[in-house]
Amino acid sequence: MKTKTSILARALMGAACLASMVLPTTSATAKTPAPAEAPRERPRNVIFVLVDDLRYDGMGFLQPGLVKTPNIDRMAKEGTYFPNAVVTSSLCSPSRATILTGQTARNHGVVDNNNSSENGLIFFPKYLQQAGYQTAFFGKWHMGESTDGPRPGFDKWVSFKGQGSYWPVKEESEHGSPNLNVDGKHVPQEGYMTDELTDYAMNWLTKERDPKKPFFLYLSHKGVHSDPLPPPRYAHQYDTAKFTLPASAANTPQNNAGKPMWVLNQRNSWHGIDFFYNADVPMTEYLKYYYGTLSAIDDSLGRVMDYLRKNHLEKDTLVVFTSDNGFQIGEHGLIDKRNAYEASVRVPLVVWEPGTVPAGTVNPGRIRNLDFAPTFLDVARAQRPAQFEGTSAWKLWEGKTAPADWKPGDFTYEYYWEFNFPMTPGTFAIERDRVKYIAYYGVWDTDELYDLKTDPDEMHNLVNDPKWAAKKQELREALFDQLANSEGRHVIPYGMRDTIGAVRRDVNGARAADFPADWYVKPNPTDRFDPILPDSPAKLNANAASKPLIFTPPLVDELKRQVGGSPK
Repeated sequence: MKTKTSILARALMGAACLASMVLPTTSATAKTPAPAEAPRERPRNVIFVLVDDLRYDGMGFLQPGLVKTPNIDRMAKEGTYFPNAVVTSSLCSPSRATILTGQTARNHGVVDNNNSSENGLIFFPKYLQQAGYQTAFFGKWHMGESTDGPRPGFDKWVSFKGQGSYWPVKEESEHGSPNLNVDGKHVPQEGYMTDELTDYAMNWLTKERDPKKPFFLYLSHKGVHSDPLPPPRYAHQYDTAKFTLPASAANTPQNNAGKPMWVLNQRNSWHGIDFFYNADVPMTEYLKYYYGTLSAIDDSLGRVMDYLRKNHLEKDTLVVFTSDNGFQIGEHGLIDKRNAYEASVRVPLVVWEPGTVPAGTVNPGRIRNLDFAPTFLDVARAQRPAQFEGTSAWKLWEGKTAPADWKPGDFTYEYYWEFNFPMTPGTFAIERDRVKYIAYYGVWDTDELYDLKTDPDEMHNLVNDPKWAAKKQELREALFDQLANSEGRHVIPYGMRDTIGAVRRDVNGARAADFPADWYVKPNPTDRFDPILPDSPAKLNANAASKPLIFTPPLVDELKRQVGGSPK
């Protein structure tokens, strides 16, 4: 039987905090049977708590002695923690649309944080309504246009325009408002956003819903999105905390080896560790605000869980805690999300329902944000609609499917380039059997290949290693096939360009990166056409033998030969 520590060591991929981690006590791979569930007269309730931009390891039980999240930690001890949760698009709007539609970005069409349309989309709470559920939404929508209008599929909604504000603002703007929209009525925001949203949610739970019906509550926090602002009670919580950056944040030849030029250039940019948000606040200081903001969310979760316990609903209510995307704090010199690196695509996921979801368990089964919608419909015993692309994880969550028997298949990732943040290219990736291939659209640069089993921090790019050539080509073909939309087409969407975007660099920072050394060659190479040709087995064999697939003489000789009509 594998131990808890060995599972976490693999799942968390070598995180430095493993040695002192305070964790659940049972391993999912031990195949501990879930307690027998008594027949239900009605479907269970569901509470879905979504945080914005929370790192995969941004919880106290993964950073003991440093990060303080007692309620999340208790939820993990009483429920199941999934360390391999990922998102198919690591960006607010596309990820939120995937959660609500059960579709990938290439099909739901919400591809950026600007003004993608929601027209024609069906959100899974509508199916819950048809199954007899009461549904309520509280918080950040941020999908499609910046509207605070009715949230389709929800009987009750409290929301706001765009990103919203931690504290009330004075003026209405295109992207923000001093008001919340409460069931179609504009009501002034009165206080700290996290607390106020929780107040609305608790009021609905205690006073507004029909206790005779099952409910689905979606609590969607603004925190911990930039710029994170803790409430006064946590403003100085981390004043003396000592946060450290990932080893790959250092600008060294070892860290930069094999990385694309765009990665090297991004470190001195809006989304780079050297000049992030065009400010000079060190990331080690920024994290004090980031985790202070998370503490208010932890309080919110505690209030919800206390209500369930006091009202004897804990065994009838599934609670799911996760984030819309990951967040880098210096990995490879980057911050934010968008790209396909592990700290960007991985998110926290804790699932809780005492008596049904195994307690004190770490389950390594991979879950995508694409899988939430079919899982919730499965929980509600509602019929799955044809357009859903994900897989129900309910049997895995309740412990009836062992992780070894969970076959999630390939993980495919897509991010579409944005005009306003042009430093990150269009990105497509696929992970199969812990080998990840990353390709970039429209960028004159190298792609990437990582063996995550031996290189979880993605430090050794194997894309030009002859030993991995066949695997690279296999994944290239699979990625292309899987990125076809529901009509079988490969379409790259884009929005209107209305700005030059966040292109500024620190005047005293690093300048543009050089091309890779092996791109520099002398004139008239004899394999001049080989880089243009597909990486066929014949080409790979020729390259491995240091021979051209197609011999090409110097261009001047070839031109003379053709003009002179030489038969050779």
